[in-house]
Amino acid sequence: MYRNSTRVLRQSRISAIGGSRRCMASQPSTSYRAITHPEDESSLPENYLAQIKSHSEYLTNTYARPPLILSHGKGSWVYDVIGRKYLDFSAGIAVNALGHGDEEISQLAGEQASKMIHTSNVWYNEWAGELAKLLVETTKQHGGLGFAPGGKDQRGEGGAKVFFSNSGTEANEGALKFARKYAKEFWANEMTNGVGAARKWEDSTKTRVIHFTNAFHGRSMGSLSATANPKYQLPFTPLIPGFELVKYGDINGFRATIGPDTCAVIVEPIQGEGGVFEGSEEFFKTLRAECDRVGAVLIFDEIQCGLFRSGNMWSHSTFPLDCHPDIVTMAKPLANGFPIGAIMVRDHIAKSITPGSHGTTFGGSVFATRLAHHVLTRLSSPTLTAHINQVSAHLQSRLSKLQTHFPTLVTEPARGRGLIRGIPFTDQTIPGKLVDAARQRGVLLLTAGKDAVRLVPSLNVERAEIDFAMDVIESILGTLSVDQ
Repeated sequence: MYRNSTRVLRQSRISAIGGSRRCMASQPSTSYRAITHPEDESSLPENYLAQIKSHSEYLTNTYARPPLILSHGKGSWVYDVIGRKYLDFSAGIAVNALGHGDEEISQLAGEQASKMIHTSNVWYNEWAGELAKLLVETTKQHGGLGFAPGGKDQRGEGGAKVFFSNSGTEANEGALKFARKYAKEFWANEMTNGVGAARKWEDSTKTRVIHFTNAFHGRSMGSLSATANPKYQLPFTPLIPGFELVKYGDINGFRATIGPDTCAVIVEPIQGEGGVFEGSEEFFKTLRAECDRVGAVLIFDEIQCGLFRSGNMWSHSTFPLDCHPDIVTMAKPLANGFPIGAIMVRDHIAKSITPGSHGTTFGGSVFATRLAHHVLTRLSSPTLTAHINQVSAHLQSRLSKLQTHFPTLVTEPARGRGLIRGIPFTDQTIPGKLVDAARQRGVLLLTAGKDAVRLVPSLNVERAEIDFAMDVIESILGTLSVDQ
């Protein structure tokens, strides 16, 4: 057993309970300057290090992992195999919306596994259609995809349909396929030279896709082609042709790029991986208007910012209808960690998706969709949505003090909203240092883009847990500001 684990666990519990007493303090916290979760080899048991070495021999080297082996979790907390306790302020990269070790989900998973885990999409199952209905109807209630909140108004005719995948990148791949097929048929249905001559969709040149800087849409080849980060793209070139890059938020640059051959525009309303940047309503209104002008499909990737993380069901839920997309992609929190993704698409585009147009072996399984139905039901409950807005306001109150406390490190307000937030730093070496130092004090954080630390806790995170995380962040930044 790690020799300091008892002290660490006790300190973490005390911090989570009593940290809120500091939230109104005029000075930043200094309570966590000392390392409590060391990672040097002399502090870790030999069998712990041996297990890491053994795993490293068999796992591909795609992640630069710290020396930490997680074992289990409960709520917002996770534990390693030697009993050290960490506050998970990353939520599995914005996945574990209801935290770890949820008893209702565990019971439901066992119950469904004993009945059926998988058949195939050759047949209907009990839960895929129910989840699709819940997604569409809950979107109509909360707003999004061209539906005003409360079903008071909508953009265009018809409803929406859902295709289930296994992940976010698969959802984006499918959305791009849907858009290209729809756009080719749209092109073919137009009249040529105004005299009614028929066109063949096979002859269409309407295949180009516009994407934006700082975006992250996935790592498979189509999604990667829309993820303009040289670190991710260059080793795998040549990528899929026809993708055109525009600066995020650049209205004039977008207008200069879109044209008759554009079939799709894919964008994150709030960019998570890229730095927690958020576009303006004017920007999204322009995207919508220009897509309508040329007959292109507007795709909102809400994989990280959607499903109540922003404080609304979708980060665009409260936007005017003339800012809404034709397709929304989702994944991360939908089943609280069990792999699932989804494409929600308006009916006029869904008509183009006929048998054989797309498919999946595992997507929409009875197991995944039953879990997701349960998770979405809880996420959309008035009690939880009220809680999200309350703790988000408290997190904002803590974040708003960082510029005053650390003026040499933080010169801009925190980015994002709800429980997807980014702390931007003037020095691009600070995010990595802060993430490493926080982990060694029992808090798990993420970087975002080149200059930010990302905060994406579970959506049922408690106020005291926010205070503990912020006390740790302030303690570390106090040390780093002295070193500047």
